[in-house]
Amino acid sequence: MTTLQPPPVKSGTLVLTAPLSGQLVPIETVPDPVFAQKMVGDGVSIDPLSQVLLAPCDGEIVQLHSANHAVTIKTAGGLEILMHIGLDTVALKGKGFTPKVGMGDRVKTGDPLIAFDADYIALNARSLLTQIVVTNGDRVAEFKPASGLVNAARDPILELVLVAATTAGDDAAGPTVISQAIIIPNPVGLHARPSAVLVQLAKKYQSTLRIRRGSDSANARSVVAIMGLEIARGDTVTLEATGVDATAAIAELEAAVRDGLGEAGATAVALASASIAQSAISAPAPRPKSDDPSIILGVAASPGVAVGNTYHLRRQEIRVEENGDSPNAERRKLDQAMGQAMLEIESLRAKVHGQGDPSKAAIFAAHQELLEDPELMDIASSAIDKGKSAAFAWQQTYRAQADQLAQLKSELLAQRANDLRDVGDRVLRILTGVKEETLVFPANTILLAEDLTPSDMANLDPARVVGFCTIAGGSTSHVAILARSMGLPAIAGIEPRILDLADGTPVILDGTKGRVKLNASVAELEQTQDRIARQKARQARDLEHAFEPAITQDGRQIEVVANIGSQKDAEDSLKVGGEGVGLLRTEFVFMEASSAPTEDEQEIIYADILRVLGPDRPMIIRTLDVGGDKPLPYMPMAHEENPFLGERGIRLGFDRPELMRTQFRAILKASTAGKARVMFPMIARLEEIDMAKAVMEEERLRLGVPPIEIGIMIEVPAAAVSAERFAEKVDFFSIGTNDLTQYTLAMDRGHPKLAPFVDALNPSVLRMIDLTVRGADRHGKWVGVCGGVAGDPQAVPILIGLGITELSVSVPVIPAVKAQVRALSLAHCRDLAQQALNLDSAAQVRDLVPMEEG
Repeated sequence: MTTLQPPPVKSGTLVLTAPLSGQLVPIETVPDPVFAQKMVGDGVSIDPLSQVLLAPCDGEIVQLHSANHAVTIKTAGGLEILMHIGLDTVALKGKGFTPKVGMGDRVKTGDPLIAFDADYIALNARSLLTQIVVTNGDRVAEFKPASGLVNAARDPILELVLVAATTAGDDAAGPTVISQAIIIPNPVGLHARPSAVLVQLAKKYQSTLRIRRGSDSANARSVVAIMGLEIARGDTVTLEATGVDATAAIAELEAAVRDGLGEAGATAVALASASIAQSAISAPAPRPKSDDPSIILGVAASPGVAVGNTYHLRRQEIRVEENGDSPNAERRKLDQAMGQAMLEIESLRAKVHGQGDPSKAAIFAAHQELLEDPELMDIASSAIDKGKSAAFAWQQTYRAQADQLAQLKSELLAQRANDLRDVGDRVLRILTGVKEETLVFPANTILLAEDLTPSDMANLDPARVVGFCTIAGGSTSHVAILARSMGLPAIAGIEPRILDLADGTPVILDGTKGRVKLNASVAELEQTQDRIARQKARQARDLEHAFEPAITQDGRQIEVVANIGSQKDAEDSLKVGGEGVGLLRTEFVFMEASSAPTEDEQEIIYADILRVLGPDRPMIIRTLDVGGDKPLPYMPMAHEENPFLGERGIRLGFDRPELMRTQFRAILKASTAGKARVMFPMIARLEEIDMAKAVMEEERLRLGVPPIEIGIMIEVPAAAVSAERFAEKVDFFSIGTNDLTQYTLAMDRGHPKLAPFVDALNPSVLRMIDLTVRGADRHGKWVGVCGGVAGDPQAVPILIGLGITELSVSVPVIPAVKAQVRALSLAHCRDLAQQALNLDSAAQVRDLVPMEEG
């Protein structure tokens, strides 16, 4: 037997006037399930023709989203009318919207609420459809939407038949249950869509439900109230339920919030989502292990060979008192220590920035982001409130969080635990007054450690430390990046038995092969030292002739240019004979910033580098090349199962057109300062180059600047195979052999087990290069190489033999590459290349060109 509920008692009507001119659209047909399924509330949608949102009724502004895309009016009768401009517009972070009201303002029907740029929103959001919904629909007995075209401030769009007021019942009786702390994983926090999902779940339960962030809280059944908290990604919240079904409610709601409330791109956040690269990298392979007691194996972290004596770095132990003074006093101590640590890290960042390496400066910028992580402060403050000292609370907090990160399956994320320990140790030393030990190492030290931190690296004396080995870390760690920039041979992830060696043990460290040789004879040690000395002498000779052109003995000139990331790199390249820039990695401009650099900021950077090079030296500017595998902290991206095959390079530009157009305009405006060329990364389809060129030409015509040469990176097999077709559309190719190799061989070049096989001299990769050059030749276009193999002495003759006419290399090897070219003949190079194409392995190819030792 079905029990029929009595119909609601009706009490008057409210008519909403059109807030925009346009075509009315039934809410059920909006292409967003949260609105179409009326999770936010019932109402109507408008496809707008006007660009100023007006008040549809009299009332008070009770919510204005920080992204300025949504506003709520509360009428005198208590109805809450939410207006949401566009779909997915929260991701625009306020760009394109200009609010005309503020919280608490009283408005009349027809008053302007928000002005918006319809063109910008149409290009950068999913839809312009604007929703007008009643979020507390239990107060409405009947919705009567209008249809057709409407005029703003004149035509009715929705008649609401109201429910008569009733006496509120008693508050829910029953136990109170509070959830565990939840870190919000949603890319842009709890905006309308996830808030609506939470509200729908909450409505299933009788209990009173609230969501809390710190001292602020909101009714979990109110979309407006939740949005009013402006809960952002990474914020820590708890849920509280009181009533007969409180336990069940918290169980379901906590799990749903923790999982992102069904929103795409919501991935679990352990800590500091803004500063930790979120890459979907597979679990690391087993640690290398040697069967030879005289050989200890690890992962090649920084190339080079060093001979020296071991020295074990032992960490300073800091003792802390568990109990503290009053919570207020301890919180002040922690705040002061955090502020001092921020200043110290800024000093380190400025120090490495002055050395001209943006990638090193970006590491310490990430450390500053870690210091500002709210989760760390929330947990530490909670312990302080329980009577713990600031030092004890902080130590427990950062070590626990670092341990949590270290257990993650993603190798890259696990390695970031070391960054957190570095930051945590710095704050702890300040809190306890313990001075950092000044370490003086013996000459020719091979440093051994459980792990090193970026701060250790910044203070290392390369005149005394000639190399290092760590048990932890990997080739992608920040310490490995710093070691490579310093030219310091290094091995990470080495067998733990390395720490059993007594200080002063003589060893040979090979950072290129990831191995340490023990028990070397005196003769072996002397031979290795002689080889290093001969290499240094050769480097000095090469530098003396660095400004001579790189022309083979039979007259083929090869342009030797630099891969750079900053103006300092460009200046350094000119000191060692660089003939221009073959790759400006513009992502470093973005990585150093806390938000996307503006058009003017980018223009200044590019133009300054062009002026350093002068009017005759070319500079190839690669457009932004980031993605899921190397994200920017201020640019949330959806989780990708395989980011190497996802939204990278030019694909990201098409998805974020304003970001791409801003950079294109900056490049075009800067191009008048020198000989600029532009290059698009990750081009795989012909239509991609057509689209990119069309956008570039559109911006060029608007600016009225001369055309510049346009090229593409050949880094995916599809581009190499279709090189002849691509050559019709561009002025040049530059082969990115690092990615081309891993895509051709289907091997991750950072994988500890597979890395030795990821060799650009594999005959399959060489055939891709050969196809590229042949396709370019048919249209009279030139081909360069900007990947790591361009500076490999065993690869240089083969590349020249295949028809490469430009080698873009790291700054330090420019003199050596030019010297090698001058010792070659084109005829011999061509013979080597043809032999290489018909071999079976990279090892066989390398045997064609034996390494010279000095």
